[in-house]
Amino acid sequence: IALKAKQFITRHKDEPFFLYMGTNDVHVPRVPHPRFEGKSGLGTRGDVILQLDWTVGEIMHTLDSLGIADNTLLIFTSDNGPAIDDGYQDEAFMRLNGHTPSGIYRGGKYSLYEAGTRIPFIVRWGDYVRPGVQKAIFSQIDVFRSLAALTGIKLPDGAAPDSHDHLAELLGTGHADREYIIEQNRQNTLAIMSNGWKYFEPSDKQTYEYRKSVELGNSPTPQLYNIAKDERERHDVAAEHPDIVQALAAKLEAIKNEHK
Repeated sequence: IALKAKQFITRHKDEPFFLYMGTNDVHVPRVPHPRFEGKSGLGTRGDVILQLDWTVGEIMHTLDSLGIADNTLLIFTSDNGPAIDDGYQDEAFMRLNGHTPSGIYRGGKYSLYEAGTRIPFIVRWGDYVRPGVQKAIFSQIDVFRSLAALTGIKLPDGAAPDSHDHLAELLGTGHADREYIIEQNRQNTLAIMSNGWKYFEPSDKQTYEYRKSVELGNSPTPQLYNIAKDERERHDVAAEHPDIVQALAAKLEAIKNEHK
């Protein structure tokens, strides 16, 4: 896939182009190329992470070598948080060697907690984006309308109804939080994050995915986290702030009704 991507970029280097490149590197089943097999010392999962790093490096090197890197918007992102054991006997947990893929965050892939829904998102565009960390709340679905705004494309009526134009935040020139973000776990339980708070709707579904060793975020009672101060989601403060619980529950319900 890296070779095909490099060839595509080279063919179109003198004209505008769009390339979407989805890799299977870290996704299961994890099958590293022979050149990476056994090279990490951390098992199959470590090997495919090396492979992914190499693949991204190849794309960046191609843009650099063709002299078009500074005028090419490159976005590196993922569709969910990390999964360690996803049902395959690849010794992923045994060979973590102290590495914590979820960082400080709670949960993992399939979870409603931040480790499941907060994702890597890196932007490089040398002529327009200054290096730095964007603190604003941004949703991946906003890429749709933001890039439409960047390219001057008018979207058809009804297209991407959940996507908002946050081009300034994407490029780092603005720092306004999204009004809200809706998050979802494997059991379709929803949470809403708004104004520094994160509310989980109640659910009677399973609370833990034992086969994958992940907290799912389900609870028969509502949960509320002051995500601005407790991004690790360690302290459920729903009982202390019933007014905020009520307001966010109503907001979430209204949004759900809009999309029926």
